[in-house]
Amino acid sequence: MWIAVKYGTWNIARPEAGVVNRLIGAGYSPLTAMVLAGRGIDAPEKAEAYLDCNCRLPDPFLMTDMAAARQRIALALENKERMAVFGDYDVDGVTATCLLTDFLRKRGADCLTYIPGRLEEGYGLNAMAVRLLAEQEVTLIITVDCGITAVAEAELCRELGIDLIITDHHECKDRLPEAVAVVDPHRKNDGYPHQNLSGVGVAFKLAAALAGSQEEILQEYADLVCLGTVADVMPLQGENRTFVARGLASLRQTKRPGLKSLMAQAGCDSESLNAGSIGFVLAPRVNAAGRMGETELALDLFLTEDPQRGEEVAGRLCCLNKQRQDVELEIYRQAEAMLDGQSAPEAIVLASPEWHQGVVGIVASRMAEEFCCPTFLICLDGDKGKASSRSYGGFNLFASLTQLSDLLENYGGHELAAGFTISRENISSFRQAICRLAQDFYRHTGLRTALTVDCAVPPELLTTSNVEALSALEPCGAGCPRPVFMLEQLQIERMTPVGGGRHLRLRLRRGHSSLNAICFSATAQSLAISEGELVDLACTLQINEFRGVRSVQISVLDVRPSCPCPCPDDPSPYRHLIDRTLTAAEAAELLPGRPVLGDIWRYLAAHGPVLQAEPVCLCRKIVRRTGRPLGLSQLLTCLDIFREGGLLTLEKQHKFLTITLTAGAQKADLTQSGTMQYLQQLKER
Repeated sequence: MWIAVKYGTWNIARPEAGVVNRLIGAGYSPLTAMVLAGRGIDAPEKAEAYLDCNCRLPDPFLMTDMAAARQRIALALENKERMAVFGDYDVDGVTATCLLTDFLRKRGADCLTYIPGRLEEGYGLNAMAVRLLAEQEVTLIITVDCGITAVAEAELCRELGIDLIITDHHECKDRLPEAVAVVDPHRKNDGYPHQNLSGVGVAFKLAAALAGSQEEILQEYADLVCLGTVADVMPLQGENRTFVARGLASLRQTKRPGLKSLMAQAGCDSESLNAGSIGFVLAPRVNAAGRMGETELALDLFLTEDPQRGEEVAGRLCCLNKQRQDVELEIYRQAEAMLDGQSAPEAIVLASPEWHQGVVGIVASRMAEEFCCPTFLICLDGDKGKASSRSYGGFNLFASLTQLSDLLENYGGHELAAGFTISRENISSFRQAICRLAQDFYRHTGLRTALTVDCAVPPELLTTSNVEALSALEPCGAGCPRPVFMLEQLQIERMTPVGGGRHLRLRLRRGHSSLNAICFSATAQSLAISEGELVDLACTLQINEFRGVRSVQISVLDVRPSCPCPCPDDPSPYRHLIDRTLTAAEAAELLPGRPVLGDIWRYLAAHGPVLQAEPVCLCRKIVRRTGRPLGLSQLLTCLDIFREGGLLTLEKQHKFLTITLTAGAQKADLTQSGTMQYLQQLKER
């Protein structure tokens, strides 16, 4: 049985009261202090360092080969050579391309831009592009956000008399391309202190090295560096935090006509602009250009100085984004249908000749989150396939692809997102191998379905002033996530579908406190909740303004029944039972006695003959009714025992488990269950 739940475990930080009080004494609001303390920040000076948005930027020349790159570009400028900036078609690659191109042109460079067509050429430097640039008398190619794996293309450049400078931020393989300079903070023994720069971050460092001033370049290009850093989900710590904070300020008053028009047409209010606005509103529209085969629009967006052209480009990007959404939905439906009725693996690997190469990456990301496992979607073309993959729960994609490189024609990327080319005949072998790697990983880490909660808070702290004060944590994103809070022991007074039934509004009460919350893209059925129930919420907080009235909005991430006693949510022992890797200690933990079996059966009988629920929610409801501890793994084990005894049937329906009690079945000898016998034997070893 495959159990896919949104969050199998809530990892709830319990900040020490003394630490919280110390931070409050240093001037932080109660909610902010609780978040900081929950993240292990136990002193005001540590909080100041964690939130610092103006850190000292490390010297660009600490990067290997930066001096060689500067020298060669300076020579090209002096000799009026024709050069080309070669980038990638995503936001990071486009902003990096535009930054370096604009910088060089303003210094008199004869500089071309080249971004490969996603559909025709695919990612990165390629032979066709190199030959085309050679025909245009280019003598120097500078890559941004790509190139670190372009060994063959580097050799071709040398044959054609073109010098090559590579700037990239992706993981490096053992063999590097032979180039004038290879600038990548991931190089082995590289001296740069921050590996987690984006592609545009590395391009910024190159421009700063050429200009001799980081502050000058940051003032001019902070908006572009910010966009690429956020869109590529780089950790917002250290230098990246400075880039984004400075960039958000620059974006609010941008003078780039295209970007200004895009923000207006996308409904991005400059006052409320934050990293989330970039990730969920601006970035998808910029990415739509490359995904839908009109990459030149993204270049025009950032490089045009004509307001009319900027408005035209912004409008077209918004239209392309709508088309992308339609294509994405259709691919998702097809991929989901391929999984229907299957026992789900530890990783999803699906392939189709009908899928759009520019969109499968988004679908892979959605499926990874929805099904709680790394996802690989392959676009077939004849006997070859091009794949986009997204990680889940800390599974390292690049390292895994490296282990399976014998099955691949080429690959690249980083821990969380990667791509590769594969022969159709190797897909089945790859599926089996990647599932084994994922299974081994999750077995040892337990990271698969965990939600990190910063702290539990009482309702009385949810004031507008306390929530507004959370802005001290901005910019929020990877490495400094938006705070997640838990509200406990809330009774559901009323549930109201809103937004045409797409969302659910909750009216909640605890003591004398009454609260409203919104569950986006959810229904009462999907959350497995009902009026009158006592629940815990995991949520984010923000200020909502309507008709001049400001109030706290509670956005629900997850819901679970409140429990009076421990209810372990980790399904790992059950997975070990399924794949027969269970230890004797785990067998003893899972082996149910008559009281446990009786508790579960009485609950099922009282709510049958058919129940549909998320396993975690069902587990907590049984615990709340009985007052007896029960873990998710033990519940799933008991359900299997009942099934083997002919008392019920089980059906997996995505996140839900449908339990149908067998008509007329009252008694069964559960000791004869294969699962019971296996656990008993293993326990006694």
